[in-house]
Amino acid sequence: MNYRHSFHAGNSADVVKHSLLIALVQALQQKPGALTLIDTHAGCGLYDLHGDEAGRTGEAAQGVLRAIADPTPLLADYRAAVQAVNAGAGPRLYPGSPQILSQLLRPQDSLILNEKHPADVQTLRQAMRGTSAAVHERDAYEFWLAMLPPRSPRGVVVVDPPYEQTDERERISATLAAAMRKWAHGVTVIWYPLKDRSTHQRWKAQLRRLGVPKLLGVEHWLYDSDQPGLYNGAGLFIVNPPYAFTQALPPLLEALRAALAPEGHRGELAAAWLSD
Repeated sequence: MNYRHSFHAGNSADVVKHSLLIALVQALQQKPGALTLIDTHAGCGLYDLHGDEAGRTGEAAQGVLRAIADPTPLLADYRAAVQAVNAGAGPRLYPGSPQILSQLLRPQDSLILNEKHPADVQTLRQAMRGTSAAVHERDAYEFWLAMLPPRSPRGVVVVDPPYEQTDERERISATLAAAMRKWAHGVTVIWYPLKDRSTHQRWKAQLRRLGVPKLLGVEHWLYDSDQPGLYNGAGLFIVNPPYAFTQALPPLLEALRAALAPEGHRGELAAAWLSD
């Protein structure tokens, strides 16, 4: 499965991922201590929804455009993040995770980005001009471990690969295990696409065997049953989520499910602990 950011900018997976990422960082910012925000697969940072790649899939129509039109106050922070990079009424540009994280920075926080794709890293540097973000061009998994532990005691690592390689999940699992040995209390967010339930169940079983003490899984299934050969949804694994985030999560997930459910399907968006 190739899930390169530029082809899927602003789709339903982005809406869920970025809504939850905003809520997570805001929950951590309830304490005044500095945060280090690290993005291992940063992509381009900013995407043209009318451009060739995003326009080819048209997925934003079922994602950001629906979220922007939904009046629920629970999505207000997400809508504000999108509107911050758009001057007009309708969104032409879509902010990737680097842009959204940059919007959330307080003076004491820092943002470190990484992108290995040569063309994308140049676009990323341009998109992040005028911000305090540091941009690296390295192997994502080497970069992930090299950044740990960060300079500040608290922080978030965002892992959002394109899943181009068949061993991507195995590399994530192995690197997460090594990362936990270096930074056991750190918060890590791992995004993944959902193709079918059986593949996902096998990966969850593998992650459970790592013995991560606090591992939350958030699954967004768009359809009421697997649609063979189609993208069926996406989700997040979140290591060490703060209490304020988990307490506020149920109503946010319900608002997202209602806003993004395809016609004729209720969809499913729920969180569950993979560990006790």
